[in-house]
Amino acid sequence: MDIDPVQPSVKRGQEGRDPLGWGEGDETRAHERGKKGVDVDLFDEEDAEAEDELDRIEERLQELEIDRGVIDDGLGLEDEGAEGDGPGAGDGGGPGAGDGGGPGGDPGGGAGPRNAPDKIVPHPPPPQGKRSTVHFGGRAGEALNAGEPLTNNFTKYESDLSNARDPANEYHPFESKMDWDIGAWAKSHGISANALTDLLAIEGLADALRLQFRTSHQLDAIMDKELPPRPDFVRRTYTAGGEKHELYMRDSRQVLEELYGRPDFANDMIYTPEMQYVLVGEGEEDRVRSDMQTSSWWWQMQTRLEGIKPGATIVPLIVSSDKTQLTTFRNRSAYPVYLTIGNIPKELRRKTSLQAHILLGYLPVSNLASIKRDDLRRRALASLFHECMRDILAPLRDVAKDGFVMTSGDGVKRRCHLLLAAYVGDYPEQVLVTGIKSGLCPKGWLDSKQFGTQNACERRNHDDAAAALLSREDHPGNPRPYLDACAAEGVKPINAFWKDYPHADIFQSITPDILHQQYQGVVKHLVAWLKVVYGERALDERFKCLPANHQLRLFHKGISKLSRVTGTEHQDICRVLLAVIADIPLPNADDRAQVLKATRALLDFVYLSQYPEASTATLKQLDDALTRFHNSKDIFIKLGARDQFNLPKLHVLAHYVDSIKLFGTPDNFNTSYSERLHIDYTKMAYRSTNRKDEYPQMTLWLIRREQIRAHRTHIKWRLQNRPSLKSMPRAPLPGAPKLKKPIATNASEEYVSFAKAERLYGAENFERTFSETITKAKYPALTNNQVKTIAATLALPFHSVSAFHRLKFWHADALDREGELVQELPDSVKARPAYRDTQRRRAEGTFSTALVDERGKGDKKDFRIGQVRIIFSLTDTSRDALFGDRAAEMPTHYAYIQWFTRLPAHADRYHNLHRVQRSI
Repeated sequence: MDIDPVQPSVKRGQEGRDPLGWGEGDETRAHERGKKGVDVDLFDEEDAEAEDELDRIEERLQELEIDRGVIDDGLGLEDEGAEGDGPGAGDGGGPGAGDGGGPGGDPGGGAGPRNAPDKIVPHPPPPQGKRSTVHFGGRAGEALNAGEPLTNNFTKYESDLSNARDPANEYHPFESKMDWDIGAWAKSHGISANALTDLLAIEGLADALRLQFRTSHQLDAIMDKELPPRPDFVRRTYTAGGEKHELYMRDSRQVLEELYGRPDFANDMIYTPEMQYVLVGEGEEDRVRSDMQTSSWWWQMQTRLEGIKPGATIVPLIVSSDKTQLTTFRNRSAYPVYLTIGNIPKELRRKTSLQAHILLGYLPVSNLASIKRDDLRRRALASLFHECMRDILAPLRDVAKDGFVMTSGDGVKRRCHLLLAAYVGDYPEQVLVTGIKSGLCPKGWLDSKQFGTQNACERRNHDDAAAALLSREDHPGNPRPYLDACAAEGVKPINAFWKDYPHADIFQSITPDILHQQYQGVVKHLVAWLKVVYGERALDERFKCLPANHQLRLFHKGISKLSRVTGTEHQDICRVLLAVIADIPLPNADDRAQVLKATRALLDFVYLSQYPEASTATLKQLDDALTRFHNSKDIFIKLGARDQFNLPKLHVLAHYVDSIKLFGTPDNFNTSYSERLHIDYTKMAYRSTNRKDEYPQMTLWLIRREQIRAHRTHIKWRLQNRPSLKSMPRAPLPGAPKLKKPIATNASEEYVSFAKAERLYGAENFERTFSETITKAKYPALTNNQVKTIAATLALPFHSVSAFHRLKFWHADALDREGELVQELPDSVKARPAYRDTQRRRAEGTFSTALVDERGKGDKKDFRIGQVRIIFSLTDTSRDALFGDRAAEMPTHYAYIQWFTRLPAHADRYHNLHRVQRSI
């Protein structure tokens, strides 16, 4: 790993203040000693055997034409080290990059020249894989205004603004940047109207800032009258169960046109389907699926529409709905409906701050308590839901068949067909949307008593179900044929919103859900079964013993007493669950093996299904994992943890492979996105109200928030001198790192003596190990024994180093995906000793365990597990004394690593994990 040089500073880093046992006197002494060389005479008294070895090595050095005098300037070392297995100071080595060679190991990837011109360097992109793409071709996605001058929607937005007194004012209708910044801050952070007015009423504040508005009301007037309007909400009233219910909705077509025409998405929009392949061998290709355009559904729909009328552009609609609590008390709830489109890449859709999901409306919330019969109440609730959804989606349904012209953000007009592709929701929502009875499969026909098997689940037929629901008009005076037809198709007799939606298949549109089906579904059940099998105490004790490590959550009190466990907590449990139970004994060894196999299989399925890209091989592994679980799951019945497996959330796993083939990977449709949207579109909106007649206030708050987003994007375009969309950067991912800085400029601890490195950081035999590593780096042709012998007679010209407590690095995409939207995964390694926090309480040290590439060549055979004890660098004076003229070629940063044993050739046959231990 190339790490730029860091110049030591006399100022200590904030992070490293007051480590245990470190005082000002120690620091001063270390500083003074670090300036001194060590007298070579201290190492003159060596026994005869060592002198003979030195003579032999000097002859070898002369053969290699190496100057012996350079070494005598002061490299010192003592103690021994296991061949390739001892602790090592790797040259610039870091987890996943560089060489962390110890004694007997090869020093590796250096940190680059010490006089690098820039301390923040662009990180090179990951290597491009061998891929090919087959586009649909023909007239799909055809532009209707090809050859005509195009006007992007930034220009259209500018024309919709009121006339500016100063055409050069980028912030119009705000008179200055200060006006805009304060207005945007107030409307984006939930600042109440009274609080903002009181702030501006502070004497002299508004005059000092030269603000054009003095009250919240004046700011609202600027936004409402002078910014381009947004699709407004309307209220509709329905009667059910003798009660009136209110729906707040807006024109879904207008909302969709605005989303489709966002100019900041224009460079990333997708208009036609494609098939992607990756080269897996000599002339062999494997199809991969990720985003919706790579799936079979889009290709099939495009083929169908091109056969009817060529030139179609498909806009896949992804609708989601979910009821959420507004308050902890008083039982206040809201029922939002969201919409996004598959033309926007999933990397952008799932970023809430980009607002690629839009709110269509708030459904009425009621339990219809006035209806006493449960079956009638459930049917009435379903009817109310579908009536509301019919009205919300009516503008889209009316143009789905023949299409209508929409303009994308770059000004291109296309004939768009708004097709209902996917409906995202948890299991109760899926039952409500499809109109089936609770406890059944929303996608197919299978007896619920067979859910615990791998028996085939015959697909439900959308056309037959729609025909049954439409048959009511055929027998206006006799409802019996209608009721019989609905019963035969397994749907409730309701006015379903999807029954006449063109090209829809509602049963097929039900997509996988990682949050509720996996983490809050099968994983939740698995944890409960394991508690019965092993006992809560045994599990808790092992969870308590887990060592601290980066990105792992520690359950200091175990997991058995957790209440209302969230999906995130189940995800954290999954990361360590298999390792926790790997060595728990059971009375019967065969039982233990079967439990481990079943757990491993289910966890394999959970993680494989979350791949952002699924190849044909991945889908086979997914099927295999599910089969392995079914082959071993009966052990939970034998041990009394379960009496049957007829769980809808377990059965639905059998539909994952088909859904991935149809619509792409499950990360396109996770309900966790809806849960996150609730915060911005519902909970924050509710907090902005006075809790009385809240929905009109919530909708107004949301409209103004959307105005802020649109105007912020426009201002950015103006500040770039109105560039064409082709010359603009693609829509940025929030938090996407552009320039990478792997290590801090100033050390966390400027002067750490060798003794402190051993005592506080746990870097055993630090001086000896570092000396051997330096010697090996300077003279790679020497054998390990020769390196040890030379180092044993040398003295280092310093006795302290500068320590850093964190090293950052970035993982390339594990699947070698291509494209600007594929992000590298940031990660870091910590090596920080125990310290005292701001309250003077003792905090335990953190020394990360990492996977280290010993040779720096990217070969997995060279990966080895080690614990990073200290990350350090040398002063320029020390580097010059060590390396002389070669100092610029040598690494600037080093890491001391305590190795674990190498990975065994074969993993455990039951849990498929490798067992390692610390090297001695």
